[in-house]
Amino acid sequence: MGTNTYLVGRGPQRLLIDTGEGKPSWIAALKSVLAAERATVSQALLTHWHHDHIGGVADLSRLCPKVKIYKHQPDGGQEDIHDGQVFKVEGATLTAFYTPGHASDHMAFVLEEENAMFTADRHGTAVFENLGVYLTSLEKMSARGTKTGYPGHGPIIEDCKTKIAEYIKHRQQRENEILRVLEYGSLEASPMTESSERKPSSWTPMELVKVIYQNVPENLHLPAAYGVSQVLLKLEDDGRVIHDRKSDKWTLISVRSTL
Repeated sequence: MGTNTYLVGRGPQRLLIDTGEGKPSWIAALKSVLAAERATVSQALLTHWHHDHIGGVADLSRLCPKVKIYKHQPDGGQEDIHDGQVFKVEGATLTAFYTPGHASDHMAFVLEEENAMFTADRHGTAVFENLGVYLTSLEKMSARGTKTGYPGHGPIIEDCKTKIAEYIKHRQQRENEILRVLEYGSLEASPMTESSERKPSSWTPMELVKVIYQNVPENLHLPAAYGVSQVLLKLEDDGRVIHDRKSDKWTLISVRSTL
């Protein structure tokens, strides 16, 4: 799936959110739009460091030599973005909203005129540096109360709050599945099943994947194991599991009866 970039504002000075992967077709399209609008990009806001969001920075700088590049935890030649920082161009006011988890430098931006949010990679991603922090950021985004979401990938989100709630629920379901396998050895067993006996044992992430994702093609098991590892790290932070780093096996150390 390609990366969405957004040209924001009216008049001769525009603001750009993200620069895509650096494909020639992207900079050609931007050049055409700016020429038609008789405008230039004065500020570019990078949501985070991943290549598919910053890949076009060099091309943008050549097209718009006076552009200022902003990113939280900036690289050379860039300026910092801090939580709550306001960026303005004609017709648009953007407020930076720090949302780490997918990446430590991840920023979303609220378009005040529309009560909308440029969410970047907060929605739908299975890649995160810290799942617990990621879920906290999702909850903060939901509490912000914006209606529309403009994501870094995929179509516009018409109801941010509902979509975020769906995604948090999905992550919780996956966590419950992992806990169930750690406690009972299978997905079918649960405290609600009278015949279920607790069979706590130690599992590697890939062993868990082969149970939880048994109907998923094997070529997808490795990325699934990364996601499972992130859930296990969160559970470790929550005091629910322990990790034997020598064997890479994880063991449940407390039982929750609501699985």
